[in-house]
Amino acid sequence: MTIYDLKPAFTNLLRPVCQWLAGHGVTPNQLTVGATLLSIATGALIAFKHEHASVLLALPFVLFVRMGLNALDGMLAREHGQQSRLGGFLNELGDVVSDIVLYLPFALLPGVSGELVLLVVLLAVLSEMTGVVAIQAGAERRYDGPMGKSDRAFFFGALALAIGSGLEAGLWVQTLLAFVSLLLVATIVNRVSSALKQGSPAVTD
Repeated sequence: MTIYDLKPAFTNLLRPVCQWLAGHGVTPNQLTVGATLLSIATGALIAFKHEHASVLLALPFVLFVRMGLNALDGMLAREHGQQSRLGGFLNELGDVVSDIVLYLPFALLPGVSGELVLLVVLLAVLSEMTGVVAIQAGAERRYDGPMGKSDRAFFFGALALAIGSGLEAGLWVQTLLAFVSLLLVATIVNRVSSALKQGSPAVTD
């Protein structure tokens, strides 16, 4: 069970917004690019203003908006006949870029291990790559947890809220980052395992 499993209920809430966007000519690719640009701007703000912990309070809001935009671009594509090959590239690359630019600036915060943040970001990228590579194994795109995109957003959003509200970073942050790293390794293993079980048998000579 991961936060991703709540996506159907979340998309149902957004359906009226999706209908409005479709009626006004908004495309999925515009939303995808918009979400990525929002992430880049927010990551840059945190990186350049990291000495002011209160700047982190913007991150939970941005992550929620990003989640909404990601859900809406998929709904527009599927339900309004706007799927495209370019959209597939933008969606996958946009998610990876957003994770990098939003979470890597945590390495600059006092009391936070830059090495552990870098490890988490690297494993996050690898986990998404694993989910995509599953298609080559004859399976569907894998979103298995326990530390998928939505779970990472929840973790970093909560971490930003805690530190931005004045809680001093320290050993507790390093412990959580180490735990998240382990969960990301489990996520990669789960995605590989699920893809191999679902995929077509390999062709041999």
